[in-house]
Order: sequence, then C-alpha cells, then structure tokens
Amino acid sequence: MNFLWLVPLSILFIGGFSEEVSRPDDLKIGAIFSFGTINGRVAKIAMNAAVEDVNSDPNILGTSKLVLSTYDSNYSGFLGIIGGLQYMETKTVAIIGPQTSGMAHVLSHLANKLHVPMLSFTALDPTLSPLQYPYFIQTAPNDLFQMTAIADMVSYFGYREVIAVFSDDEQGRNSVIALGDKLAERRCKISYKAVLSPESLASLDQIMNELVKITLMESRVIVLHAYAQIGLQVFDVAHKLGMMESGYVWIATTWLSTFLDSTSVPGETAKSIQGVLTLRPHTPDSERKRAFSSRWNKLSNGSIDLNAYGLYAYDTVWIIANAVKLLLDHGGTISFSNDSQLNGYDGGALNLGNLSIFDEGEQLLSNILQTNMTGLAGHIEFSNPVRYMINPSYDILNVIGKGDKQIGYWSNHSGLSVVPPEILHTKAPNRSSSNQQLYSVVWPGQTTVQPRGWVFPYNGRQLRIGIPYRVSYKDFVSEDEHTNTVRGYCIDVFLAAIKLLPYAVPHKFVFFGDRHKNPSYTELVSMITSNVFDAAVGDIAIVTNRTKIVDFTQPYIDSGLVVVVPVQKLNSSAWAFMRPFTPLMWGVTAAFFLIVGAVVWILEHRMNDEFRGPPKKQLITILWFGFSTMFFSHRENTVSSLGRMVLIIWLFVVLIINSSYTASLTSILTVQQLSSSIKGIESLITSSDLIGFQVGSFAENYLREELNIAKSRLVPLGSPEEYADALERGSVTAVVDERPYVDLFLSKYCRFQIVGQEFTKSGWGFAFPRDSPLAVDMSTAILMLSENGELQKIRDRWLNKIICGLQGPEQKSDQLRLNSFWGLFLICGIACFLALLVYFCSILRQFKRNLPEQSEPPNRSSSRSIRIQRFLSFADEKEEESKSRLKRKHRELLSSSHIQELQLPSGTKRNEAGIFPEGHNGNTYFV
Repeated sequence: MNFLWLVPLSILFIGGFSEEVSRPDDLKIGAIFSFGTINGRVAKIAMNAAVEDVNSDPNILGTSKLVLSTYDSNYSGFLGIIGGLQYMETKTVAIIGPQTSGMAHVLSHLANKLHVPMLSFTALDPTLSPLQYPYFIQTAPNDLFQMTAIADMVSYFGYREVIAVFSDDEQGRNSVIALGDKLAERRCKISYKAVLSPESLASLDQIMNELVKITLMESRVIVLHAYAQIGLQVFDVAHKLGMMESGYVWIATTWLSTFLDSTSVPGETAKSIQGVLTLRPHTPDSERKRAFSSRWNKLSNGSIDLNAYGLYAYDTVWIIANAVKLLLDHGGTISFSNDSQLNGYDGGALNLGNLSIFDEGEQLLSNILQTNMTGLAGHIEFSNPVRYMINPSYDILNVIGKGDKQIGYWSNHSGLSVVPPEILHTKAPNRSSSNQQLYSVVWPGQTTVQPRGWVFPYNGRQLRIGIPYRVSYKDFVSEDEHTNTVRGYCIDVFLAAIKLLPYAVPHKFVFFGDRHKNPSYTELVSMITSNVFDAAVGDIAIVTNRTKIVDFTQPYIDSGLVVVVPVQKLNSSAWAFMRPFTPLMWGVTAAFFLIVGAVVWILEHRMNDEFRGPPKKQLITILWFGFSTMFFSHRENTVSSLGRMVLIIWLFVVLIINSSYTASLTSILTVQQLSSSIKGIESLITSSDLIGFQVGSFAENYLREELNIAKSRLVPLGSPEEYADALERGSVTAVVDERPYVDLFLSKYCRFQIVGQEFTKSGWGFAFPRDSPLAVDMSTAILMLSENGELQKIRDRWLNKIICGLQGPEQKSDQLRLNSFWGLFLICGIACFLALLVYFCSILRQFKRNLPEQSEPPNRSSSRSIRIQRFLSFADEKEEESKSRLKRKHRELLSSSHIQELQLPSGTKRNEAGIFPEGHNGNTYFV
C-alpha cells in the first residue's frame, strides 16, 4: 500500500504541534480599575513595576513577556463590564480587578464561563464565595476578617450596641451583615444602619439627614464603612454637628488608613478625624518591602504615597507570573477556543462571537491556588475557602492630628494584642479574654477617658415606664388620690437611682391594670418587648421566664416565696414545764445533780457530822443535798475547802440553768404556737390542702410548673384581708406569697406565722429592653444607693413595720439544748475530778502514816483485799478518830523508845534520829 500521501499530513501535524508548544511572545493580562481613586492610582504604579520586574528576570517567563493593559472604569459599573468583555475578546490569560464588589459579582459569571482567572485585592465582599465564583480570587483579606476585628474591638471596650454607616452597594451591605453576625457572637448588636448612596451619588444633604438621626439615638459607637470620598464627607458633617466631641466612638474601616497612608491630610480634615480608630492591613517588615518603599518615590514621581493595597497589587502580578511559569514549565500551552454557544451572536455592536474560552484556564487557576510564596505584603498562601494568607492581620491605628499612632494589632490567630502577629503566629493560638490587649486611646474630644458609648437620646420623647396598678399592698406602688402622683417604696428607689445617673432621663409613669385586681406582672414585662413600654418599674420579681425577654437591674430588695399558716395560743398544758429542756438536757442535768451530791458527800464525809450516819441516811443526804441545790435550799454546811470550791462552781451552773429555764418556760407559755400540721413547703406539697396565692404574683406559675401542684388546689387571693379571712375560715390551709408582702401582712395580722424556710431565692428589679445600657447604669446606681445607706433608709421609711410573732427562718426551736450548756457542765465536771483527785491523794498519804506495817499473808490476792478493806475503813472513819489514834501511836512510840534507851550499853545515847555512840554531841534526848 502507498503511504506517501501521509507525508504532507504528518509534516502539517508536526508543524502545528511545534507552534502550539512554543512559548508565546506576549502574555496578556488586564486590569480594571477606577484610576482616579487612591487605590486605583497606587495599584497602577505597583502593577507596572511588578510587570517590569517580572520581565527583567529571564528565570520567570524566559522569552515570554507579560503585557499589562489597563482599563479605567471611571467609577462606572457598566464601563467596568464593558472592559471585562473587551479583555475576553483579546485573549487575556488573567484579569486583575475589578475594583468594586458589584462589578466582581457580574464579571465573575463571565470569568466562570470563559475560564479566565480574575484576581482582585479591593473587591473584598465576604459573599464572593469560591463555590459560586471559582474563577474569582481575592488576593487580600476579605471584609469578613476586618469586621471580625471591629467586633473584637467593640467587645474589648465593653460596648454592646453600634451604629453602622455604610455605602449601599454589594460590599457595603454584605460587610455590614458580616459585622452584625460577628457582633452577635459577642452578645453585641447593630442598633441602627445608616445607608448612604454609593460613591459619588451620596450628597451632603443625605449625609446630614442620616447623622442628625444618629444624634437622636442612644448608641454613640459608630462604625463607618465607605469609600474615602464619602467617608471624609461624613466626618466633615459630623464635625459640624458636634459628633466628633467627647462621648462619641468612631471606628473606620481600612479606607481611612489608605487615605492617611497615601495622601497628605489637610488641616480641616485632620480636625474632623481626630480620635478615630481605624484598621490597616498588616504587612510585616522585610528587606524587599523596604527596598520597594524606597523605590516608590521614583516610580510615582511623588504624586502619591504607597499604601498596603499597592503591595497587594504588586504581589498579585507575581502570583499570575509564577502560575503561568508553572504552566509553561510543565508543557502547558496558551490557547483559546471559540464557544459554540456564542456562534450565533456574531456581528452587531457587542460581537459576542469573538469571546473565546481560555483552554488552560482551569490549570492556571489551580496553579494560582497552589501559590506558596513570600511577597511584599507577607506570606501568600491560599486556603479553603479561598482567601489571602492563612492568618490575615490588621494594624489598629488611632488618628491623632495629621498622623496616627498604632495602639495594637488584630490577627485571626490570636485576636487583639500589642505583639506583632508574625511573632504570635509562632505560638499556639490564644484568644482568651485575658490575652486581649491594646494600648491607650486618645478619643474624640482629645480625651483619654474611655467614652461610655451610650447616652439617653435627646429627642424630646419621654420614657414610657409601665407600673402596676395595685389594689393591695399599696406601700410598694400606688397613686396619690389628692396629687395624682405616683408614690411607694419601688417608686422612691427608682427615682433615687435616676438621680445618680450622669445624664437626664425624662420619663412618665403609665399605670398598667384594670384597677380592680392586681395585674399580671408577666404581661407587664412582655409589654416592653412589644414597645408599649420602654421600661417597667414596681415590685417585679426577677424570675427565669422574664429574664428571657428583658434585662433586669441589680435586685434592690431580696424576695422569696414563704408559707403562712394560722397560729393560736397554747397557754395551758399538763407537761408544759418539761418543754424548756430537751430530754438529753434533762438527763445530763439530773446526772450532774447526783454527781455533785456524791462528790460533796465524799469530800465532807470524814470531817462533817451532817454527812455521816447509817448508810440509808447517807444515801438520802446525797440525794437531798444534790437536788436541793437547784433551789439553793440545801441545809447541810460544807466545812472542807475542796467541798466549798465544788459547791460554789456548781451553784453558779445552777443559777444559769435556772435563769434559762425560767425564760424559756415564760416564752413557751406566752408565745403563739402553730395550730396547723403544715411545717413548710414540703409538708404542703404532700398534703391535699388548698393553697392561697396573691393575684398577679409569680407564685401561681411556680407552684404549678415547678412544684407540680394541681391547679384545683390553688385559690387566688387579692388583698391581706382576703388572706386573713381565708386562713381563719379554713378555706385555705396556707398562703404562699413573696416575703416582702408577707412581712407587711404579719405586721398587721399577728395571729399568723411563717413556717419553714424561703424555698426560692430571688429579688425585685426594674425591667428594661434586652441589651439596654440603661439597665446597666441603673444597676450601678442601685449598688451606690446600697453602699451609701440610702436604700436602707427608703426601706425603713416604707416597710419598717413592727412584725409580731416569730418569722419563718428566724423561728428557732423553743427548747434549750445541751449544746448551749456543755461548757458549764465541762467546767463543773473538771472541778469535781480535780477535787476528788486531791482528796484521794491526801487520804492515801494519811492512810500510809496512820496504819502500822503488818506482816503479809502468804496469799497475795488476800493481801490486796485486806489492804483495800483497811483503806475503805480508814476513809469511812471520822477524821477526829484518826487523829486520836495517831496521837496514841505517837505516845506508844515514845514510851517504847524510853525503855529501850535504859537498856542501851554504856557509851551510847538515843534520840529521835537513832542511837549515837558516846561522845556524839547530840542535843535532843528522850527521857
């Protein structure tokens, strides 16, 4: 077969292949910016410098050259779209831009279709998702991180509400939404959104109208997110309205730092931005950055200064160059093909048929996302979701005069700090509150005192304060019928706290209720959430279901539920005299009477005839003497020192016991005692008795929902008179109510009493809307009232009633226990023991002296028994007899000695000490 016809075809194929794999001479990249803006001007200079540096290095693209063409959108989204279409017609491999997020949303669809990567360092809308727009890449930290930094700053300074002023475009709206989400994570919120027309469309009248509205609002923390032109106009108007004075907090996004870095600040502008906080993308210091900064003057001819976005522009060009290099080094080509879907759109003004798909666009995109390099702005590495740098950071600046000072940093790694992020990135992440730190700030008004961030709005409207119209217990809240003014304990506390606030709070009281029965306090509190009332003041208990919908102040009085039951006098009882002491106390006291009687008998027995006699008489004496000391009527005299000592101590103990007994018995016979079997909430729950509660109180819900008491057992009562009548008639066994009400009730009705302990612990407070700064300030004022004693004075003035009867927790057992007297018994017992110890030692010594030594019996046990019998006989013997026997023994010894002396040999003598030899000069001789 003849294959010669294949030769031309093979030559054609080889020639075509060699043409495709050869490196192109020019690699076209485009840039779409409004070059009249600060960022547009800086970006153009930086991108041209980057292209020049790339092309001057043959190791990057070899013989190929980057060709940058720029398109000025001139603040127009439409022109930006036209510019993007033109680039797609001219076989551009990548586009830098667009400058705004609105154009990015539109052009990203075109980039997705034609596979042309689009990189932007100024279109930083957080919603430009890589899932929806895979060919759009943000080469600077998007605004989600900037808004996180602002939320951290707001939380750090302790603010809870902010006002957002922003341009009404995609980036402005979506960034503020992200700010709201980040604030909510820190229990803060945006209280108002002031929307301005985007870019050049915003007028001074519109700005003025929005700022005037803001001056009438509570929050004084304002976040300004706009373009430089609009932002400077906002500050100029705010300065004229006095909104740059002390008390305000202004936080500007990166547009302000960009303006300060790139242009000189006029004098009037410097005054209008004094004290503002702003953010700047953090770019770590490096050799390359310093070299480029020193080169910038020559590049810009002194027309504009370098800012952080100039560094991002330079790095973006290098990202594209490195990705193209990687593509070409791995045998890739730069080729484009027509889209068959666009073939029908040839001709016409748009000529869409000329748009072509970048065949290697997907591979170039992959190379871009694999970037891992160090640029002028720092380390460049994309993560998922796509973003610039793994841990984006910001410098936090405080504008002072024509310049600014750095007060700290924010990084996604560790939050707020005064340590550069590149140092913190080498350590473990630490976003604890104790680790967050910034340097001091000079706030608007040139003050270093941190603004409170909130004031009462001066819009002429008074606070509508709801107060309950009570038909009972009017000491707490009531209306003076003569003057039509509101009075009561709760009202006085509120007015006293208001006076301590550093600002005026115009208000008016509005009664809530039908004036026939006490209103529901839960309904009163819920009226705040529906904006019927701006606050609620009164005897409002702080309970869980209410704290879920409003904020309460610090409690100004303690409260808790207690049980009230009837009482009656029990003046006559056959065994009432036994009640003062507990059984143990009675037993110990009786034992000590016997012990003291026995001890005194032992001490007195040998020397006192009144404690001697037959055994029966001696037993009676012990019993009589011991118990007669109770009435100090003992007839026996004590003659021994030890006996008198024991008796004196015992009589003192008896005096204390008698006095206590008398006082306790008197109280028992006169105090009111319970006539109910209910001893507290526990016994009330287990019973089936009816329970009364006050209408409007949270007691009903608590008894039903928390204690599971059937609704059929609960009886609503409206006034103290109804309480008393229901308890006396027995229609209810007990009443459950809050302690302050019960105290007033018992001050009037003494025939009732609290039983058991308070079974809830809460308090009364004033209710305000959620996150209201007024609630915090009022809490501080209530604490001040408590500390200076004014709160107690108000309570004494309204609630200091004489309460009759014992009150629940204060009611103790009416019986005296051993615990109250064990010290006295211990002293008496020690005295008895020591006296007996001294006495027996003395007796033992006398026993040894008085009894002669006798021969030991052969049986040792018999000897011990005999000695014990002799000792007991000696101890039972009267002391005079022992002394007489001792004298007789002395005389016998003397007589025996005289006889022995006469029988001694000559030359010896005898005296008391013994026998001495002749010649001893002894002085004493027995005759």
